[in-house]
Amino acid sequence: MTNQWLLFVMFTAMSILAGCSDHEAEQPWVAYHHQLTEDLSSPPLERTEVSNIGAFPERQERLIEVAETRDGILNIYALRECHITSLIAARNNQLGRVAPPSQHWLYERELWQRLAACQESDVPDRLSERDKERLEQLTALKTAQLPAVSWNAIFDSDEWVKSFSRASQPLAMSDFPAIAQQLAAVDYLQQMVDSQFSQAWQQDSSQLENHLKHLQERPLTAEILRTLLLAEQRLQDASEHLTQHDPHHEACLTAWDTEALNLLEANAQQWLLAINRLINSQSVALPEAVRVYQTQWLSLDNAQAPWQQYQQAKTHHLSLREMHSVCLSD
Repeated sequence: MTNQWLLFVMFTAMSILAGCSDHEAEQPWVAYHHQLTEDLSSPPLERTEVSNIGAFPERQERLIEVAETRDGILNIYALRECHITSLIAARNNQLGRVAPPSQHWLYERELWQRLAACQESDVPDRLSERDKERLEQLTALKTAQLPAVSWNAIFDSDEWVKSFSRASQPLAMSDFPAIAQQLAAVDYLQQMVDSQFSQAWQQDSSQLENHLKHLQERPLTAEILRTLLLAEQRLQDASEHLTQHDPHHEACLTAWDTEALNLLEANAQQWLLAINRLINSQSVALPEAVRVYQTQWLSLDNAQAPWQQYQQAKTHHLSLREMHSVCLSD
């Protein structure tokens, strides 16, 4: 079998799979549009192509620069009573240097906890003036850096970035996936951000990684946004078709079951609220590219973002339906 033939087979298979996925998301709209044309005794309505979501900001655009902290071994050893030497050694070994952003976040938070606790203990009383000043400077530096480290840990993680992947498909509203585990994952990240300067709240590495694993299972943010885009466009298509028919015509409209649409709406709102809360609660100045992306795609208030565009399309369509009489069951 030639390489060209193999490429043709692979491309065809991928196209078929993509078509199946599209069909699942489109099927409720195909059925609804068909019902409209049946009620109105009209030709099939025109269906407009649905655009994709925007690209997530590139890595250099979404991260905040955090200067690397360097100091001599003897200087660190002088602060050994703060119990930071073994922690720093683990961070500087081969495994520590290639650790994922989530583990770097845990390290930086634990380092801050130990330094802050040491600063408030009687250890500084036993230090030389030079070492005491070094402890104060290091604690202040890590305190200032921690919010940026927290931000970078989230926005540099593969799990977070993949949630916004444009290589995704709209969700099938009739079989909307459960999102409880993904919501719990975002909630845990929220707890870490809210508690980053708490000595009482104890982080858990395995729990964090488990939550990140759930985020990685599917590009949920992108899927929800694309489903909203699809719903908005299909509502607009249906509305355009209705405007071409006199509401005083003798034809009536079959009652419309919006249960699947209501489920999409409830889940989308819950997810976008959680994502926006996590972004807005960070005590850093948002990188401009992230701020623009959030406004254009994630906002619940921006009239041009998918959520409000969907709401407007739904309200308009329902108002057009109300102009028509409803078919009564026999």
